[in-house]
Amino acid sequence: MKRGYKKLLLFEFFVLILVLLNSFLFKFLNQFTIILFFIGLLFLFKFIFGFEKDKHRYTKNVIIEIFIILLMFFIIFYLFGLIVGFVKNNSYLNFYGLSNIIIPIFITIILKEILRYEILMKASDNKLLIILSCILFIIFDLFNSFSLNDFSSKYNIFLFISLNLIPAISNNIVCTYLSIKSGYKPLIFYQIIIQLYSYILPIIPDVSEYILSLIGLLLPIIIGRKIYNDFRVENDEYIGRNYKKKDYLILGFSSFIVIFLVYFCSGYFKYHVIAIASGSMHPYLNKGDLVVVEKINKDTKLKKGMIIAYKYNGVTIIHRINRVVKINNEDIFYTKGDSNNEEDKYKVKKSMISGIVKGNIDYVGWPIVWLNEL
Repeated sequence: MKRGYKKLLLFEFFVLILVLLNSFLFKFLNQFTIILFFIGLLFLFKFIFGFEKDKHRYTKNVIIEIFIILLMFFIIFYLFGLIVGFVKNNSYLNFYGLSNIIIPIFITIILKEILRYEILMKASDNKLLIILSCILFIIFDLFNSFSLNDFSSKYNIFLFISLNLIPAISNNIVCTYLSIKSGYKPLIFYQIIIQLYSYILPIIPDVSEYILSLIGLLLPIIIGRKIYNDFRVENDEYIGRNYKKKDYLILGFSSFIVIFLVYFCSGYFKYHVIAIASGSMHPYLNKGDLVVVEKINKDTKLKKGMIIAYKYNGVTIIHRINRVVKINNEDIFYTKGDSNNEEDKYKVKKSMISGIVKGNIDYVGWPIVWLNEL
């Protein structure tokens, strides 16, 4: 092994030991100290090895390819939310959220991806160093999980592996490949979007941790596969699409549509839409219809016969009000699907109701229903 490779191997082992010590003993890294930690590592790396300039020619093309895949992901993800429902985020776009969460994550991503790129450039084609760097950054992503998880049972170990370890492995293998092929800028773009969207967007689909871990596994693979195909020639030249001004306009318009969709579904507007996933309201509403729901407020009067959208046990239900009973000066609603023989066996409070169904569009919701059933 070359002398430079030996020094890099020692550097990676040194960092790996520090991160493991933090994970299991000292716990000195948090959202602020990790920034100082990465700055220190970058200064140490520059002092020992020097920095390599990012001279990749196809950075812009790769960023656009990643952007398109993420755009498609968010369209599908939020359409899926029309079935499973949405959860509102706490507002992080304030001084506390920006200073304690968003900005620290933003800075950490930039520093981490620059360090990843510099290590990989010095590793050149040495497979051992590349694999070790990948392991190092997997542990970077998991150091909080080590301290927060209880490994005392097989079930907890299974949860850690499925929810944390496997997505981290998938993400870092692809990030390692992308960093070598296209530099650190596309990775910074990708990581900022995928790590910060849940803090910035007003709502996110109400999906389980298992679905999120599956997304964490598959999304990097899809991106990595696309970039791999773009570079898959003998001389390693980029053969992907070269984007022109009209393409940027189309992407910009598509982004606007996605943002509008997110806010439309979040209840920021007076109306939102929900896909019907069952036949309980037949014949008035059918499975696959898309219903338009008008948001209610505390002064809205709800009466027998109205079709309402409400949440029960985490599921959005569209049923008709069958009767209204006043208990302790509070209206309690009993609902029933038009095609059901019996009334729903639970009480619906006004706080559970998101809106009144004002109309429907036949068949438009079928793609969302199919996606949910898959």
